[in-house]
Amino acid sequence: MMRVREGALQPRNIWRFFPWFIAAAMGVVVAVNFGMAYTALHTFPGTAGGDGFDLSNHYNVILDRMAKQAALGWELRAEVTAEGHPVIVLWDRSGTALAGAGVQMTAERPVGDKLTTQVRFSETSPGRYVGVETLSEKGQWELRISAAAGGQGISATRRIVVR
Repeated sequence: MMRVREGALQPRNIWRFFPWFIAAAMGVVVAVNFGMAYTALHTFPGTAGGDGFDLSNHYNVILDRMAKQAALGWELRAEVTAEGHPVIVLWDRSGTALAGAGVQMTAERPVGDKLTTQVRFSETSPGRYVGVETLSEKGQWELRISAAAGGQGISATRRIVVR
């Protein structure tokens, strides 16, 4: 059995710093939270939108329109060329390209500075429609697309990334 002499120093233990470690960890958490709150408040682009209540009042109309579009069986794919031109590809239930459709689109940046672009399309091959205008900024774009042919039509929202 080891005896500790009076006046001899006891070995130092790391646990004596434990309260300081806890305080430092809490300080890091508070600093990160403050930084995130500051960033959120200073980069908020505007209102979140006030049409949620109005949409909920007419939700059955939206459901009916979506059911009609699903029964129509049209498919739509959105892409972007290397130059930034949006491309819409349309085909029907059987996989046949939808030629001669009228395509309209509004492109909007989902984050950051609000930038909205109306895009006109020209059909380059059956079922393939290329935008005349380019999407000027790199990053994500939310596309609101409407296409109509033969008295039928669909509307869709797609998100693409311009690189």
